[in-house]
Amino acid sequence: MREARRQGGTGARGHGAAAWVLAVAVSLWVGAPAPPPLAAQQPAPADTALQRSQQRLLEIRRERERLQREMERLRGRVHSLSSELSVIERQVVVSGRIVGELDLQVAAMGSQVERVTSDLVVAQDALAEKRAILHHRLAEIHKRGSLFAVQVLLAAESFGDLVSRYKYLYLISRQDRQLVSDVEALRNRVADQRNGLLSLRSTVARRRDERAEEIERLRELEAQRQTSLRQSQREAQRMEQRLAQLARDEERLNSLIASLERRRLAAANRAEATAPARIRTSDLGQLDWPVSGDIIYSFGRQAGPGATTIRWNGIGIAAPVGTPVRAIAAGTVRFATQMGTYGPSVVIDHGGGFYSIYGHLSTIEVRVLQTVQKGQSIGQSGGANSDQGPHLHFEIRGQGGQALDPIAWLRQQR
Repeated sequence: MREARRQGGTGARGHGAAAWVLAVAVSLWVGAPAPPPLAAQQPAPADTALQRSQQRLLEIRRERERLQREMERLRGRVHSLSSELSVIERQVVVSGRIVGELDLQVAAMGSQVERVTSDLVVAQDALAEKRAILHHRLAEIHKRGSLFAVQVLLAAESFGDLVSRYKYLYLISRQDRQLVSDVEALRNRVADQRNGLLSLRSTVARRRDERAEEIERLRELEAQRQTSLRQSQREAQRMEQRLAQLARDEERLNSLIASLERRRLAAANRAEATAPARIRTSDLGQLDWPVSGDIIYSFGRQAGPGATTIRWNGIGIAAPVGTPVRAIAAGTVRFATQMGTYGPSVVIDHGGGFYSIYGHLSTIEVRVLQTVQKGQSIGQSGGANSDQGPHLHFEIRGQGGQALDPIAWLRQQR
């Protein structure tokens, strides 16, 4: 009986040791802490040169939009072709800079594509290698069965051997877990790199399309510049001809006034009766306007189209075609016909060496030597075909034919 109790006690202790070993094995496979995941691949530092190029490209495109708005503004009003040509040339420069930046970006992105492709190949090779190792380990685990770890522990001959076996199994378990984690991380890395590569190639394709569009735009701008250059040259020639004709017409008008002055002075020397002066210095700022309207060019030198300079002996008063034009003072009509670039014109002698001149009329309602009264209609405004549009050209001449600023003589408009 004592023998039986001894054997029973030994059996109980054996069963307890087996249960403890089984618990250790289960904790080894189930409770072992998961190893840290494979360190995620750090993103490559941003290409600062590419970023700077993209910022420059954005600023250049804003400048181009500003130039396009300026061109639309020029086309919406009367302007010199030289101004339009200047804007076109600036647009050519801007488009050239855009093409340069796009070339730089395409080259930089091409290098990125090569680098990402190389990294993707390396990652795919590493993934294939890790998968092969994982498949081999799974096959080995399947062959040994689910109780392999328990069998290894139960075969321990001593407590030290048991601890060594436990540590060995733990390290194998941790290595297998790390292998699974590495495979998962590599798979995600390959997927991310593949998506990044597709996105990068798509961006490169868009940049190349943009470059092709800019090249085409450059060709159009070059053609437009050549057309505008030819038009500008023709405009310059036309302006030179117009200025030469204007100088001849002004000389003709000056000669007319000079001849009238010579006759007036000759009559005064012969003590002949002359018409009283209807305009005096006391009339400064008191004379009525021949027509009401805005001043479109002032007395004196002014910049004209095509970098030219024009000296006006009078003022231009904007007025719709057909507006009645009235004499600023009483006098005698000395001229009433066509005057070259001034169009149909009327010159009134107010006596005392003062004359008023009305140009760009559409119709003339008086005749030479006719006496007119202050405020009397002498014709209607015209100028529709002039460079300034419908308006009245108005001058006041003093003794000796000197051109006076009409604004100083006309009363202030309200």
